[in-house]
Amino acid sequence: MTDTDQPVQQQREQLLKLVAKSFYRELAKYGVARNELLAVTNHLLEALLRDGGGVTSPKRSSEELLSIGNVSDTWRERQTLSFAGVSIRPLRPQDIAPIVAWLEDPAVRDSFVPALPDEPPKIQQYFSDPSRRYLAILNGEDFVGVIGADSIDLTNRKIEMKKFVGDRAFRGIGIGTRATFAFLYYAFMLLDVHKVYLYSHDTNIQNLNLNSRLGFELEGIFLEEFKHGERLVDVVRMGLLKPLWLALFGD
Repeated sequence: MTDTDQPVQQQREQLLKLVAKSFYRELAKYGVARNELLAVTNHLLEALLRDGGGVTSPKRSSEELLSIGNVSDTWRERQTLSFAGVSIRPLRPQDIAPIVAWLEDPAVRDSFVPALPDEPPKIQQYFSDPSRRYLAILNGEDFVGVIGADSIDLTNRKIEMKKFVGDRAFRGIGIGTRATFAFLYYAFMLLDVHKVYLYSHDTNIQNLNLNSRLGFELEGIFLEEFKHGERLVDVVRMGLLKPLWLALFGD
């Protein structure tokens, strides 16, 4: 292993440790006792051996098309960016009502770090704040979620990305991936920022994997950083630099 490989390997070790910790918590939620963990480990090893030692994750067709050249940029004409059937555009006043309805679901509201406000006037104030740049996520013509830039620092050319797919019917089918890729185009190519970063709850393994596939790298784990319900929770910070994004997904 070279000196340049060591930081990458350390990041992977941190991420794997985090995933293991989150997996343990999920097992506890399902009622798996401590004395049953060894059995779970054996079952995992059996599954690995049955798979020939190489577990692979099937890619959705949209992920195989991840390329800057596949983003349809009509921002100047219509303020819209599209990728694989998903579009993003600026929020409109009529978008606030469905956002308020989505945020009644604690799982959606608490997915932001820290959690979003839960009162309609505060929600409207939050998304209307000119210091933020939030965009609507559209699946075809359907308004299904929100993605945007918070903590905008144009001096140092960096922004914090936040997002959620609010409509339950459109979760888990790759819309978040496609919207994120379109937003990264918006951030790097239109806003010309140098860095996009995000915070994620340590238990959100799906988001960690998604962000890694899009080029984000682990920057650190913040222990008991924010209150979640009645307890303090760990959060992960991941970052992506424009040169790396261009190298990974440029034509």
